[in-house]
Amino acid sequence: MTAKNGKTRRKIDLLDMSDAERTRVIEQIKQNLQRSISEARLWKTLLQYDELTINGQVIFSSDIPLEGFSMRFDIGKI
Repeated sequence: MTAKNGKTRRKIDLLDMSDAERTRVIEQIKQNLQRSISEARLWKTLLQYDELTINGQVIFSSDIPLEGFSMRFDIGKI
């Protein structure tokens, strides 16, 4: 199985892990999925508008590519 970027994914066996390690791996997977969902929602929202302005500065326009925009959020509050 290969990932989108061409790297091969390593297979993990949850049954061979300790409870603590299994919990950590599952939490990481959960956080990655939540981050992907948040990013997909952001892109869906941006694509609905021709232009997005914050504090008088255009940060997104359908005519120009999105550059220099970052979003920070606390996974626990989602």
